[in-house]
Amino acid sequence: MTDRFQNQVAIITGGADGIGKGVAKRLAAEGATVVLFDINENLLQQTVAEFNAQGHTVTGQVVDIAQERPVREAVENVAETFGRLDIMVNAAGIVGPSSTRITDYSVEEYDRVYAINLRGSFLMTKYAVDVMERNNYGRILLLASIAGKEGNPFMAGYSSMKAGVIGLVKGIGKEYAETGITVNGLAPAVIKTAMNENTAPEQLAYMTAKIPMKRLGTVNEVAAMAAWIVSAEASFTTGFVFDLSGGRATY
Repeated sequence: MTDRFQNQVAIITGGADGIGKGVAKRLAAEGATVVLFDINENLLQQTVAEFNAQGHTVTGQVVDIAQERPVREAVENVAETFGRLDIMVNAAGIVGPSSTRITDYSVEEYDRVYAINLRGSFLMTKYAVDVMERNNYGRILLLASIAGKEGNPFMAGYSSMKAGVIGLVKGIGKEYAETGITVNGLAPAVIKTAMNENTAPEQLAYMTAKIPMKRLGTVNEVAAMAAWIVSAEASFTTGFVFDLSGGRATY
């Protein structure tokens, strides 16, 4: 399936590293023209250079997905440059405080997790859909988490915002169910990425212990599933949250 994304344009947020980078690499390898959105300019430049050296068609834009105007302008820039937008994968996100009781969880930290994880998902979906409607085709994938389905204790911000992402997927998926645009989510258990480097070891051990396979997921495993979800083949699924949890998910 080396050409299933030929002539398609994809935006991947959080694309400079981790899951976003892995998904971007998979789509680019299968023919997509990929635009990476990331707030880390230096890392973004390195990743774009790396992909271009591999022969992929990849560019990057420095975007803070928590801010409306930059998101609107960046998405519109993609539409003006390429004349279309077929795929948007929102992989940008932060963990926020872990091993922290709600009584010790600062409002400032909660708002920061909200701004990136949930507000960012809303803004990216809002403006991606606006462009996709012009061609009556699109695939939107929002990265949620098993924490949004089950709730991880001592991670009030992350758990509640990822639950919000799941609600966003279900609601917007239904809004656009009669169009050629699908909106789906992916709820991984713990994936081995740089994002987890700052997670408290006891929190990481707790989450890993809940996975029946007793291991972390890999970025390549996420990318493989994400690639199908955003392909033309996935035409009868919308408003759904796929599991990638090593057996942890119970519903």
